[in-house]
Amino acid sequence: MPNQANASPSSSGPTKGRKRRVQSVLEVIRTEQLTPHMVRVVLGGDQFEAIEFKDGTDQYIKLLFADPALGLERPYDMEELRERLPAEQMPVQRTYTIRHIDWGHQHIWVDFVIHGDEGVAGPWAAAAQPGDRISFFGPGVGYTPRPEADFHLLAGDEAALPAIAAALEGMAEEARGVAVIEVRDASEEVPLTAPTGVEVQWLHRGGDFTPESTLLTDRLLTLELPEGDVQVFIHGEREQMKRIRKLLVQDWGMARKGMSLSAYWAYGRIEDQFQAEKKTALGKIDPEG
Repeated sequence: MPNQANASPSSSGPTKGRKRRVQSVLEVIRTEQLTPHMVRVVLGGDQFEAIEFKDGTDQYIKLLFADPALGLERPYDMEELRERLPAEQMPVQRTYTIRHIDWGHQHIWVDFVIHGDEGVAGPWAAAAQPGDRISFFGPGVGYTPRPEADFHLLAGDEAALPAIAAALEGMAEEARGVAVIEVRDASEEVPLTAPTGVEVQWLHRGGDFTPESTLLTDRLLTLELPEGDVQVFIHGEREQMKRIRKLLVQDWGMARKGMSLSAYWAYGRIEDQFQAEKKTALGKIDPEG
């Protein structure tokens, strides 16, 4: 494995009024082809012990990718790079859930959905080799199942599958709920460990996602949720999340506060367009937000 003596955690550079962001560097230990369109990258290295992990099943990291032609060294000094590189050459960030933390081996697992050469992170994961280095900010945490909840509603497409899998594993044995997961076909299903009281439903589109082929929102329309404290974790394609938000909040009268409901991607948009649109009305899940 490469010498990591120079790969100590780094901040993105001190900026007045801005919280220091720690950038960690790990290396690829191995990769696993989980399904035809999902690859697991196992990361480890000397910096594992310095990472400040959070309490929560949806721990996410912001992976950094730069144009290899620029020859930039990790960890990236983001402030220095901003001073000398045009915006289009800056390293880009892609957010991924940590699927699992292997404390014994000091590894983290990150699962990537692969769509050929599309995007930045997927092709990197598909081609990753042991010893390759990757840097990231985080982790942050966005969700963890509450043991006192009466019922758990989880749903999403392939992009949300790693987070749903981690959530199911983190639930109390007596938990009750349902997890609805949409994938291309049966070959894209992965083994899941869930409490006996949580039903896992797989939906098969039969091909690539399109607004016409998706089944997720229509299946949620058929669910009958119990009375009481229902904790929600639903993530996926942006327009579907808008429809689901309307269903849960406006039609069913559920409280928006406390829901983990957001878009991981948008149909017909490359990642950079999707990220830019988050700041606009088009990119917001909540009409008032």
